[in-house]
Amino acid sequence: MTLQPRPGILDIKPYKPGAAAPEGAAKLSSNENALGCSEKAAEAFRACAERLHIYPDGGAGELREAIGAAEGVDPDRIVCGAGSDELLQLIGRAYLDPGDKVVQTEYGFLVYRLVAKQSGAEIVSAPETDYRADVDAILETAGDDAKIVFLANPNNPTGTYIPASEVRRLRESLPADTLLVLDAAYAEFVDAPDYESGMAMVDAYDNVVCTRTFSKIHGLAGLRLGWAYGRPEIVDVLHRVRGPFNVNLPAIAAGTAAIGDRDFVKRSKAHNDEWVAWLVQQIRGLGLEVTPSVCNFVLVHFPDEDGRRAEDADAFLAERGLITRPLQPYGLPNALRISVGLAEDNRAVADALGEFVAR
Repeated sequence: MTLQPRPGILDIKPYKPGAAAPEGAAKLSSNENALGCSEKAAEAFRACAERLHIYPDGGAGELREAIGAAEGVDPDRIVCGAGSDELLQLIGRAYLDPGDKVVQTEYGFLVYRLVAKQSGAEIVSAPETDYRADVDAILETAGDDAKIVFLANPNNPTGTYIPASEVRRLRESLPADTLLVLDAAYAEFVDAPDYESGMAMVDAYDNVVCTRTFSKIHGLAGLRLGWAYGRPEIVDVLHRVRGPFNVNLPAIAAGTAAIGDRDFVKRSKAHNDEWVAWLVQQIRGLGLEVTPSVCNFVLVHFPDEDGRRAEDADAFLAERGLITRPLQPYGLPNALRISVGLAEDNRAVADALGEFVAR
């Protein structure tokens, strides 16, 4: 008899990351930081070269202390991982059984589906309104038996968010035994007065976990580094299911330096604020629909017409060395997600889309 994996594993569609860029092209497909990373983080990484034969601190204590100081939270309630992706998977491994119901929003991050499928759970999507999470729809979809509700706030790939009052209403209306996971990967880009990353909600409610990442504003996507903040009993569970050395030594060092470099974070946010607004203005001026974004990317919609669809635009841009993200896997076949790049990249995108529309 041929060895077979657990039922449902072969039904999983592996996550497909944003396309790599050929040499000389601009990679605008993965929402990476256009400014790179903090030089302090790079120096800390290089300084690890003579210590690569040594196991890292299994609890990433130095990094947790640095995060706690920067965020004003208890480091003992932080778990670090190989990107927030790993932390989302640890949550699924710890709390999901086969047949459990998991809820995400209609255009939620694809990793939530992977988390559910890996555990044999059922993933159900709640409709969004104008590409924005709808709390009433989430509650109706979750019902009384959802084990986990995943909410990316802001959301990838739409770039939209819902205010803290709505997230709190969601938590207060869900059953007490439903875990609400707030994925705040893009929190540092948002300065709207009605937005909260979810950290305070972890303190206020029993069943809330907030995940964060170093991949976006800190520019450490290549090191795979993230963290979760939760109640002590949830953190204890996640420590029990993670690997003993799940964060490598250079990542700990670079992350510790990055979280303390507030100047780099400010410069990254200022760059993003300027160019998101510019891209939205320029692309809308071409007659294309753009969903308002608080993240480091824009969601551009194309007409369902021969030669003018998103796939046509993607190919047109790629021929000009501009690599973007098609969104068929998200159920958005006529949209492209375009990351904010350097000034010359952003101008090149606007010029190329102008040529595409004018054909």
